[in-house]
Amino acid sequence: MAVKRFVMQAGAKSNAPPSNQKRESYYTGRGTAVDEGGLRTYEKFFDCVLRAVQRTEVERDRDGRALVELDAALTDCRSMFRAVHKSGGRVIFIGNGGSAAIASHMAVDYTKNGGIRAVALNDAPTLTCLANDYGYDNVFSKQLEYQATERDAVVVISSSGRSPNIFNAITKATEIGASTVTLSGMDPNNRLRQQGNVNFWVPAKDYGIVELSHLMLLHAIVSVA
Repeated sequence: MAVKRFVMQAGAKSNAPPSNQKRESYYTGRGTAVDEGGLRTYEKFFDCVLRAVQRTEVERDRDGRALVELDAALTDCRSMFRAVHKSGGRVIFIGNGGSAAIASHMAVDYTKNGGIRAVALNDAPTLTCLANDYGYDNVFSKQLEYQATERDAVVVISSSGRSPNIFNAITKATEIGASTVTLSGMDPNNRLRQQGNVNFWVPAKDYGIVELSHLMLLHAIVSVA
């Protein structure tokens, strides 16, 4: 599958947030680049960013992946989560930092508003225990090892798609046989983007735009679930 090249800011090879002294937001899609930060960026280009996510990757077979329209991918997720609930499973949300807040938010909304059993693996004592004993890279994969089954769906959220503990979580979920959904952004070649049964990628470099897009996508699923 051909993927457009994504221009990364110099020095942005790690998970470190972009410098506050340089807040450009570049994204692919119709060749547009944003050269100013702040609210005007969000107002003017947020709609463009979401339109650029209208094609997302889903697993077709062992030989490759097919592009589908965004509404079809959202419908696939809705059907997946409903089937998980009906089978007695849960939707398990995982994320770091701002993505952890999204995970907690969505676990509440999917349970209360969507009528779907959902949890977020964000319990502080559990995280610190597992980080102390197994290292932070394994705080989510170990929880999945102890708790997840093939009846569950695991949703992993990462703005960069580069966090080791998130990648380890999706790997463990796949080993268990759970259904998987990934949400990432920034580098189109981030390794998380290809790992789920359904994968959403936001073509933006700004953390805020990526996180808000993830929140909107997950809300869109639960609103019709």
